[in-house]
Order: sequence, then C-alpha cells, then structure tokens
Amino acid sequence: TPARILVLYVCFGVALSSVGAFSPLKKLVGAGITVPLTGFGGLMAEGVKRAVDSQGLLGALTGGIGSAAAGICAAILFGFLASLVFKSKPKK
Repeated sequence: TPARILVLYVCFGVALSSVGAFSPLKKLVGAGITVPLTGFGGLMAEGVKRAVDSQGLLGALTGGIGSAAAGICAAILFGFLASLVFKSKPKK
C-alpha cells in the first residue's frame, strides 16, 4: 500500500544514516536524496545522534523532532497560507 511504501522510504533514510552512507550519498546526488522522504529519515536520524551525544538517552526521544522542527513548521505555515489564498472545492 502507499502508506507502507512511504514508511519504507523514511526507514531507508534512517538506515542509510545509521551506517554512515547518507552523507556521502548526499554529496554525490544532492537534492535527489534530500528532498524525498529518505531525506526526512536521514535528517531525523542525524538529529537523534546529535541529541544523544549532548543529552544522553533523553535525546533519543527528542532529537528527531528537534532537528525536523523547522521543516515541519514551514510545511504547516505554507499549507495555512495556501488555504487562505485558494478556495477549496468539493469533489463531485
């Protein structure tokens, strides 16, 4: 199903980051890996690594969200602004 495929992409990004292959791959292909969901998984994994190094075990719970907070906030803000500008239409 599509939801399982999306989760697989995020997990693939986390797996690449955990074995240290995400950064070299990011330098090689650029936005091809950072824009899709694999980039989101890699971003969260890197945030967890940094937070665990600085905060200990608590960082495993907070690091991923903290590293992705700017992107999540931007998505919510731009979605809200788009809803103000454009009018939704019901499906027929």
